[in-house]
Amino acid sequence: MKAVHVTGYGDVDKLEIVEKPIPEPKSNEVLVQIKACAINNTEIWMREGAYGTDEKSGWKPEGVQFPRVPGSDITGRVVKAGNEVKENMIGKDVVLFPFTSSGEAGTEQYSEDMSFIGSEYDGGYAEYVVWPADLCYDMPLPSYIESAAFSVSGLTAWHMVKQIEAAPSDTIMVTGANGGVGSLNVQIASKVFGAKVIAIVGDLALENRMKELGAEHVLSYKSKNLADDILKVNGGPIDSVLDVVGDALFSTSLQVLKRGGKFCTSGSAGGQKTELDLRTLYLKHITLYGSVLGTREEFKHMLEAISRGQITPVIDRTFPLERAREAQTYFKNAGKLGKIILLPDENI
Repeated sequence: MKAVHVTGYGDVDKLEIVEKPIPEPKSNEVLVQIKACAINNTEIWMREGAYGTDEKSGWKPEGVQFPRVPGSDITGRVVKAGNEVKENMIGKDVVLFPFTSSGEAGTEQYSEDMSFIGSEYDGGYAEYVVWPADLCYDMPLPSYIESAAFSVSGLTAWHMVKQIEAAPSDTIMVTGANGGVGSLNVQIASKVFGAKVIAIVGDLALENRMKELGAEHVLSYKSKNLADDILKVNGGPIDSVLDVVGDALFSTSLQVLKRGGKFCTSGSAGGQKTELDLRTLYLKHITLYGSVLGTREEFKHMLEAISRGQITPVIDRTFPLERAREAQTYFKNAGKLGKIILLPDENI
């Protein structure tokens, strides 16, 4: 089968197209013919060494083992099943829950043995992948491409909104609102949980599209008076921030939060290290949340919301698998809206 290997830490030249054997499913696994795989920051930061280049590089103590097939937002069709799997799984169109864990229900992502597809297991930049049958869910939409737009970004966004206990009375600021996680934060916070959303983007040409996704106000982080702009459109401090940017908007976020406000982060595309005056935290009674991924129950609830049409896919463009280097380079460009999808077969 055709696949993309990450051969080590570095630039996109560390991505290589290879031919390798189709994997065999174990007794509790299925073989999935991959139809679409969305790109996430996770596999790019892993390749670049942003998580570290030793034992900190992956989710487990030994770090990422190269070569590795990246990719975690996977949809496809089950074409073979292990001997413990019901035969009616064969032929199903599925979306893959992105990690394994022995953690208890509700805290799976906290487990020490949590292992991520595309990091500890070979992932979706390929024509086939094997995965536990019980972690394969019915696709929420008829389209492979559209159904691939949610797994990691959507699960992360859903868990973030749940952590801050979003309510219809809340005003929530979403940073990086045009990205994969950010655009889903906007939709989930507004259309599922009923909150008022202030979306922060770079290019205000995206304003109408962000409002279609559920944002009530759209502001640019390029404003010289962003904090004042936020306070003005909301008529005062906001309740919560859902952040994927990090340092670039951290100070502004704390400035506009109300007393007792909540700040939840799942990324740091605008800087991984920041300064914090602890007096701001305790004098304003601010709660900080670190967030990544979520639970199987949350994944199911997210898929149900997608099926109901409360959350819709936001896709910028697709690339054939052979152009994975170009796709990852494009992914890092500012100004895109939504997900970038890799297609092993362009004719789906």
